[in-house]
Formats: sequence, structure tokens, C-alpha cells
Amino acid sequence: MKNYVVNLIKYKDLLIELIKKDIKLKYRNSILGIFWSMLNPLLMMVVLTIVFSNLFDKNIENFPVYVMAGRLVYQFFSESTNFAMDSIVANGQLLKKIYVPKYLFPISRICSSFFTTIVSIIPLALVMVFTGVSFHWTNVFIVFPLFCLLLISTGVGLLLSTVNVYFRDIKHLYSVILTLVMYLTPIFYPAEIIPDKYMLLIEINPLFNVVSMFRTLLLDGAVPSVALMSFTFIYAILLSLIGLFVFYKNQHRFVLYL
Repeated sequence: MKNYVVNLIKYKDLLIELIKKDIKLKYRNSILGIFWSMLNPLLMMVVLTIVFSNLFDKNIENFPVYVMAGRLVYQFFSESTNFAMDSIVANGQLLKKIYVPKYLFPISRICSSFFTTIVSIIPLALVMVFTGVSFHWTNVFIVFPLFCLLLISTGVGLLLSTVNVYFRDIKHLYSVILTLVMYLTPIFYPAEIIPDKYMLLIEINPLFNVVSMFRTLLLDGAVPSVALMSFTFIYAILLSLIGLFVFYKNQHRFVLYL
């Protein structure tokens, strides 16, 4: 772990350049460029609101903001982990020629996705204004669930990038897993409709508590309970440590499979 931190400081300039490159590649040949990070969540919010508002609008106050907040969290997790998964294989030729800390590649993918997610908060704030959601000083604490989300995505991303080196079919399997995660996360439906017998399965989903805290801070202006915050943070730390451990134990063998 100490070596990770030392190398991260030593190669911070390279990491910044990788993040910039990932952002540029994402919007290459795009007319609107980074503005898609603001337009995309707005369009998805409109679609989901039109499709599901008749079903759940009466049960959920400020349905557009509710949907957009949940979608923003899920979109970051989905995009960042997908990008991180392919990062080692995509840079295989470079890793064979020179020494570069390998974990910089999945981390740069995650950080670039995190940057575009932060940009996506701007249209979320605009929707809050237009739908009459009150702003509170406690809204600033959304940095906590976002930080937990970053840790979770880093752990999962490092784990996936490791597995993908040995088992390339993980891409297809992971798309199925992401679909399952999406439906296990109350993005467009209220959590109250979930039967108690399934709640344990829902709460194992790492995004469930993050989405819950994110919405509580935005819609209610209330600070989540200490118990919920502590559990989510410990869960996020554990996932990130597992990802780091698996990556560290396997990184020396990557070149044999690239």
C-alpha cells in the first residue's frame, strides 16, 4: 500500500495526462463534447420520467430529481467500471515496453468518469431549481456519498481489470451483472415497494446506500444517520482494499497474458 501511494505521488503528472487523454477520447469527434455529460442525464431523466411517472409519481415526491439522482450514481458506476475493466488490455503493448505503474490506467479511467459525473451535477441542480426543490446548506455533504461511490468503483474497477486480463469474456458477463445492479437499485421505483424478504439482497448492492444518502441530502436536505454513513464507508473501504489486493497480487503476471 505504501508503494502505491509513493508511486501515485511520483507519477501524478502522468496520471493527470492519462485522465485528460481519456476525457478527450471519450468525446472525440463529438460536436457537443463535454456538454454531453450535462445533456445525457437530462435526456435520460426525461425518458424515465415519461415511462415511469404514471406508475410511481404519486408515491415519490419530485420524481424527476429522484430519477436523475439515482441515474447519475448508477451511470458513473457503470461507465467507470466498464472503462477500467478494459484499461490494462487496451494498454498492453505499452506495458510490455516500459515500466509504468499498472494501476494508473484503471484509476485514470475511473477519475475521468468521475470528472464527467461532477459536471453532470450542474443539470441536476438546474432540474432542482425548475421543479421547486429547496436547497439547504447540508447539500454540500453530497461529497460523502460521492466519495464512497468513488471508492466502490475503484475497488470494482481494479478487480475487473485484473480478471479481464485472464478471462476476456468477463465483458459479456459484466453487462448482465450491471443490468441486475440497475434493477436492484431503486432508480425509478421507490424502495418501499420492495418486499422485506428481498431487502437483504437489495442492501448487499453497493449502490443502494449511496443512492439513498445522495437523495436524502438533495431532496430532504437532511444528513443521513451515522450508522448508514459508517456502514457505507466501511463497505466502500473494504471493496477498494479487495480490489487493490487482487490487482497487486496479479499485476506482475499481466505481461504474460497481454
